[in-house]
Amino acid sequence: MFSIIVVPPQTPEDERTGTQFRLAPGERLVFGRAVPEGGLLIGHDGVSRRAGEITAHGTFWTVSNLSAHQTYVVENPEGAGEHIKVAPGRLDAPVPFEFSRIVLPAAGDLLPVEVWAPRHDYLRGEDGADGEPTAPAFSVDRTKRYFAVLAALCEPRLRGAPHAPLPTMDQVVQRLRPTWPAASRTSVQWNIDYLAVKLRLKPGPETAAPGPRLNGKKESLVSLALRFDLVREDDLVVLSEPSGQALR
Repeated sequence: MFSIIVVPPQTPEDERTGTQFRLAPGERLVFGRAVPEGGLLIGHDGVSRRAGEITAHGTFWTVSNLSAHQTYVVENPEGAGEHIKVAPGRLDAPVPFEFSRIVLPAAGDLLPVEVWAPRHDYLRGEDGADGEPTAPAFSVDRTKRYFAVLAALCEPRLRGAPHAPLPTMDQVVQRLRPTWPAASRTSVQWNIDYLAVKLRLKPGPETAAPGPRLNGKKESLVSLALRFDLVREDDLVVLSEPSGQALR
């Protein structure tokens, strides 16, 4: 089973679009300007030839900084500035974020490598009964911004208008601004793309297939969320909580 998804940066020299790397536990992905076949090639003169290495584990991943001089930063896009630093030469630094952004300084540019780790393992029943546990159909964290984005998309229909048109991207951004001042069309779209993978509307870590382009992504997300009660009217409180309390 694949456990993490790595989305490389797009550079002027990189003509690939939609490229993703899916790693199973124990697998490694080398990244840099000159890497072996199968590695993540980053075509930028400011990136070391062999810049680093990502290793997948069961529900998390580690990163090694193989650069001699550059410190890397791994950001939590959900964490209001939360990040970790990976010093030059540091090996197998564990990353605790569900989805992350490795920021590579490259001759005046900052290149982002996104890593998604949406796999979750769950405790078996406390009674110690034998047999396989029932896996949860969907796993969402109501303290995360992606949930607030989903709530904003679902809000019109949860407010008693089941056939209401979905809010536009600009309307979602404005709805989120009280709790997320930095919300933008780009960041909202990023969370929608993540939700599509997390809620299995797009192929996830269990398959290496890229899958077809998903049309009507917002409609599909809202339909799924409301059908399975992933978002209820009570959950709309995340859209009105003071910034930093409901969302991380």
